[in-house]
Amino acid sequence: MITDPPLLKIRSAFPRPSAEIVKQLSGAMTGHLVDAMGGSGALDWRIKPLAGKPQAFCGVAVTCDCGPSDNLALFGGLDVVKPGDVLMAATGGYKAAAVTGDLLAGMAKNSGAAALVTDGVVRDVAGLLDVGLPVYCAGVSANSPARNGPGTVGLPVMIGGVSVSPGDIVVGDGDGVVVVPLADADQVLQKLAGVRSAEAALEAKVKAGLRIPDFVAAILSSNRVQRLD
Repeated sequence: MITDPPLLKIRSAFPRPSAEIVKQLSGAMTGHLVDAMGGSGALDWRIKPLAGKPQAFCGVAVTCDCGPSDNLALFGGLDVVKPGDVLMAATGGYKAAAVTGDLLAGMAKNSGAAALVTDGVVRDVAGLLDVGLPVYCAGVSANSPARNGPGTVGLPVMIGGVSVSPGDIVVGDGDGVVVVPLADADQVLQKLAGVRSAEAALEAKVKAGLRIPDFVAAILSSNRVQRLD
């Protein structure tokens, strides 16, 4: 006898970073994190702060694979989320119906979520802003989703062109959202110090009047540049 497939598959006991690592990454600029990861890690540029009002956040990813026009998995995520976690709602980029509104976002905040990120769209903008939970999304639609599943919670998802696993560290600011893989977190932290130092040094030179940095000047004066006049 064939039985109906489950509406949700939920994994809650996934590996998590230490609180110290999350604390050290909190407040890091997303651009610095990307540089520390070799130039990648940011979600698609269309995933932006709701209403253009960025609220910086940093937390542990709780992944929810909702699929198109459904948010049962996001509700399932409320059963898994811990204080400081970030709900990551994957919709496959579906934009014809919202994956969440202000009420679900309010429940997420009540559950301790630090932010909600989706490659889909949301609704109830005024209410969402009142909730105060950082929301990063691909747009807004008044259309509502179903709660039928199927979906998953706590399994790897693809959001904004980036593979996100539960337990990864998610950082957001006015430049977008960056995912730091859990396995790379220690290495990223080590490189982050060097990125910050180099950025600060170059910024000081720019403020002092720098026109062309030395590394570019060296290229411009080399045989790697063909001058046509």
